[in-house]
Amino acid sequence: MAPRLDFSKLWAKDNRKGTPVVVTMENPNFSVVEINGPDAAFRPVEKSRGKNAKQVTWVLLLKAHRAVGCIAWLATVLWALLGTIKKRLVYGQGVVVDSEKLGKGKLLFRVIRVFLVTSLAILGFEVVAYFKGWHYFQNPNLHIPKTSELQSWLHLVYVAWLTFRADYIAPPIQALSKFCVVLFLIQSADRTILCLGCLWIKFKKIKPRIKGDPFTTDDPEKSGYEYPMVLVQIPMCNEKEVYEQSISAVCQIDWPKEHLLIQVLDDSDDESIQWLIQAEVSRWSQKGVNIIYRHRVVRTGYKAGNLKSAMGCDYIKGYEFVAIFDADFQPNPDFLKQTVPHFKDNPELGLVQARWAFVNKDENLLTRLQNINLCFHFEVEQQVNGVFLNFFGFNGTAGVWRIKALEESGGWLERTTVEDMDIAVRAHLNGWKFIFLNDVKVLCEVPESYEAYRKQQHRWHSGPMQLFRLCLPAILTSKLSAWRKTNLIVLFFLLRKLILPFYSFTLFCIIVPLSMFVPEAELPLWVICYVPVFMSFLNILPAPKCFPFIVPYLLFENTMSVTKFNAMISGLFQLGSSYEWVVTKKAGRSSESDLLAAAERESKTINQLQIQRGVSESELSELNRFNEHKEEAPATVKKANKIYKKELALAFLLLVAAVRSLLSAQGVHFYFLLFQGVTFLLVGLDLIGEQMS
Repeated sequence: MAPRLDFSKLWAKDNRKGTPVVVTMENPNFSVVEINGPDAAFRPVEKSRGKNAKQVTWVLLLKAHRAVGCIAWLATVLWALLGTIKKRLVYGQGVVVDSEKLGKGKLLFRVIRVFLVTSLAILGFEVVAYFKGWHYFQNPNLHIPKTSELQSWLHLVYVAWLTFRADYIAPPIQALSKFCVVLFLIQSADRTILCLGCLWIKFKKIKPRIKGDPFTTDDPEKSGYEYPMVLVQIPMCNEKEVYEQSISAVCQIDWPKEHLLIQVLDDSDDESIQWLIQAEVSRWSQKGVNIIYRHRVVRTGYKAGNLKSAMGCDYIKGYEFVAIFDADFQPNPDFLKQTVPHFKDNPELGLVQARWAFVNKDENLLTRLQNINLCFHFEVEQQVNGVFLNFFGFNGTAGVWRIKALEESGGWLERTTVEDMDIAVRAHLNGWKFIFLNDVKVLCEVPESYEAYRKQQHRWHSGPMQLFRLCLPAILTSKLSAWRKTNLIVLFFLLRKLILPFYSFTLFCIIVPLSMFVPEAELPLWVICYVPVFMSFLNILPAPKCFPFIVPYLLFENTMSVTKFNAMISGLFQLGSSYEWVVTKKAGRSSESDLLAAAERESKTINQLQIQRGVSESELSELNRFNEHKEEAPATVKKANKIYKKELALAFLLLVAAVRSLLSAQGVHFYFLLFQGVTFLLVGLDLIGEQMS
């Protein structure tokens, strides 16, 4: 179809400027004529003139229907949110109050509450001033009134407040914001360098490799293959949900039985769980697996005390390596064959660390956001530090240690809640090297509830600060080079463990909302928008499937800064909460292969019971007692969601600041504060762990 060329609109264009035309005639009675435009007959007809009353009515009805639908949607969302708040706050449904923790964290909550009350008062005052027209900074015709010109004492108070705000409040906020921006840029540069190092590793395909056949021996007196003695430890405490799958996975490791010993280190204080774990160990022991059940009556030192006690046994003196797995970890059968060979012909190697893989990373929004963080931690931080520095923090599980390195470094100590980082730092100070295997993955699970994740993050951020106080003299007096000392103090401890939660909490949770009430201390747009988005983009690169969650990830990380900052302060000043060691709650998620294996075991058990009728009375009584004990064991009760007052207080503070930014016509600040406030509200009501894919 040929294109339609219609120039009628162009010719009929209304031009109101006027065009002077000079006309020369024989009879010069007229000389100048000004043409203002075409006649009325040639002017374009308005579109609305062709519409009748019914068409206008239908258009208005459609627009009204869209508006009503939008309002109804907003009302539904607001009503659901208010219903949840009413259910959990007014009626107390789904709220579990822990009496032991009522007195903790009150100081920070009081400070936030003071900020909230002050912000509400300032917002009310600003609204009154806005409608009174007292914003003389926005109107150049207005002047600062004198005392004789004042119309009311409220106007005088407002002018005094503006002067006090500009002279005494804005300067310290500006100084603190500049300091936080500098820390922010340093941390951003560190993240950028780590990402560039990871890209270099990918480009050059750098990774630890095993040379030749590591199990062959040249000694003619020995057989063709030589396997070192390996000890496997599974520390656990009340791990009813995951003990079976963990023990099953470890017992199926492909390694000669005479060179492998498995220790199940049970610290459970529940007798029913102890009996179940002991029965599982006995079942595998009858199959020929060299496995031992060990239980401590007195649980001192938590996990560090458990490992220390197990390493003191006489029967492990002939073992050369020890592999450690937490109760929810499920190693592949070839795990030892992929890790232990790296120690051969490398006497300076003390640790081989494998990567974690998560069976429940897509369970809800919380697990997806954790997967982003942990993917960056393993693939970027630990891989880069392992390749270029031969040092990183031990993850406490899914790693193989040379027992000699543990003994020369002082063994497991009970002085902090991060015993894994403690032994790694001391081994590094003694000259031992580490290797990180990004290709070797061990299945585990991440916390699915915000309560469990919050406790885990508190321990992970309070322990390093406590360890830093204890290790600083040893670092300064060690024989390490100046560069390694600087990396250990400045980068490993200060920048990534102290500065990150400090500036994140101070900048995004305190300074940004305060800058809405103190315009003189306003932050530049690139600090609030561009740089955080770029940093979130870098963090999400190792997990490209999570790109749709980049905005929730940024907001949630800012929200978690409250917990991390509180934990960092408690660890740095050795407050009471820094000594808490709470076992992370597990859900008992299994991989597809584990589920198939469990179904196969169950079917075999049923067939054996149907076929073997001639068993002894003792075996029948033992089987019946096991089934009765399993039935009598208390069912797992899902703990109800909690209310987190700090997050709720900050949520209302940010929402109040969002209203203030709306009055000041600051669009970007309004959206940032609004979304951040809503995120704090969801976390404070413990809704972030719900089934939100």
